[in-house]
Amino acid sequence: MPRKKSKNSRVIRLAVLAAAIVMGAWVWREIGGGASPSGAVARVVVPKGASVRVAADSLEAQGVIGSPVLFRLFARLTGSATDIKPGTYRFASDAGYRDVLNALVTGRGLVRTVVIPEGFDLRDITPVLAKALRVPEDSVRAAVTDSAWLRELNVPVPSLEGYLFPATYSFADGTSAREAVNAMIERFLDVWKPEWDARLKVMAISRHDAMAMASIIEKEARKPEERPLISAVYWNRVKKRMLLQADPTVQYALPQHVGRVLYKDLEVESKYNTYKYPGLPPGPIANPGEASIAAALAPADVPYLFFVARADGGHEFTETFAQHTKAIAQIKAAKRAAAAVASGRSR
Repeated sequence: MPRKKSKNSRVIRLAVLAAAIVMGAWVWREIGGGASPSGAVARVVVPKGASVRVAADSLEAQGVIGSPVLFRLFARLTGSATDIKPGTYRFASDAGYRDVLNALVTGRGLVRTVVIPEGFDLRDITPVLAKALRVPEDSVRAAVTDSAWLRELNVPVPSLEGYLFPATYSFADGTSAREAVNAMIERFLDVWKPEWDARLKVMAISRHDAMAMASIIEKEARKPEERPLISAVYWNRVKKRMLLQADPTVQYALPQHVGRVLYKDLEVESKYNTYKYPGLPPGPIANPGEASIAAALAPADVPYLFFVARADGGHEFTETFAQHTKAIAQIKAAKRAAAAVASGRSR
């Protein structure tokens, strides 16, 4: 009997040892990663103030880790359980617990979200992109003058102004300025429609011409429904060889952003100053959205040559200079009347 007992205990010890080895190998594999290199990338959001438990559950839900319990234990053993940074992260499906935890603690895996509004120009975009990517502004300036893209897009000016499509972008930590600019141009190319190429032929203009016009429309329009009308005004002036006299082109030509164009600003020496030089400016003055590009290629069928801004943000459109002058006088009178009423109420 003692012999049998001894044999049984040896079997049990071997079984326990084997289980320990298997468990240890599994834990080591989970911590180290690389077990299932599927190449998939998961997006994980860690809310502000989230505990390691919440973070672990989110990681499991997105398939980044297999055991929230083991991850929490590993975080506590390494003293990192309270150091997790909030944000949106991207992880490879084969990332190990060590790499995942290190990313959460250092913020290395954070996704940088960049919002580029419609109508932003390079002076607006450069600091925003540099701050989000944590790169020098000079690297952004270098990226937007990339000669390869200028050649591919057939851009005759030295920058990619107009072709950095306005949208919300998510860039992984470590993304370079050049990679970000590439993504923005790729978005522009994705948005560009085949039927727009057909319109270019009908209108006998280049894509660069269309983008220059679209950028002016983007800066002028406050009401979406007015985009085709604004487009018509400027294309009508181009056809008649009139000066465009577009205030946004003067604002672009000035060395500093100004909110309102003054008479002295109209004298600025620049090919972008459409009060001095006829036709379209040399290139876009901002980065327009899809609606403005569409309007540039489909102007309304109207004879308007002038427009003036109303107090409500819309515009009064007219065909002749006499009508334009009258519209200006009426709008000024309406402003004075409104100011008088407001002044009377305040007394």
